[in-house]
Amino acid sequence: MDFLVVGLGNPGKEYENTPHNLGFRVIDQLKAIKNVALAKPQTFMNLSGPYVKSLLERYELTPGRLILVYDELALPFGEIRVRPKGSDAGHNGVKSVIGSLGTNEFPRVRLGIRPDRPIGDGAKFVLAPFKRAQMKEVEEMVARASAAVESIIADGVEKSMTMFNRRAGGLKQEEE
Repeated sequence: MDFLVVGLGNPGKEYENTPHNLGFRVIDQLKAIKNVALAKPQTFMNLSGPYVKSLLERYELTPGRLILVYDELALPFGEIRVRPKGSDAGHNGVKSVIGSLGTNEFPRVRLGIRPDRPIGDGAKFVLAPFKRAQMKEVEEMVARASAAVESIIADGVEKSMTMFNRRAGGLKQEEE
């Protein structure tokens, strides 16, 4: 294997259509890519780190060959950000991966989920289902994130950052 792509999410039907499962949706959209392992940890997101570490060890890959895909409450809804490394920014799934790997130096694709209105409880928000009216924008964001993953594999993180780290072309989250 040349890369391990891990989408973060929570197992179970009740989480399928929530912002916190966007990483799983990207993995589902990616086609089989030669010499690339695709994974959706079946632990709860906050416990993803040991699973990711075990997969890297199984495939004899360094953390630099991991691409982590996940939702990001700090980014506006619809935006995609590719990064070569970084902090967990308060994301417990990413915190678990960094803690297990002992490094934050791995590429990641972050999918923005922050609404254009204040939210009281972030944990409740990320586990609430998307509204039906949002699904077109959600699918467009997942498609762009999938393309970003493929770009990282084909062209590297730096070129992918140039291509994908732009504002989300007017995507707005639907009002409740």
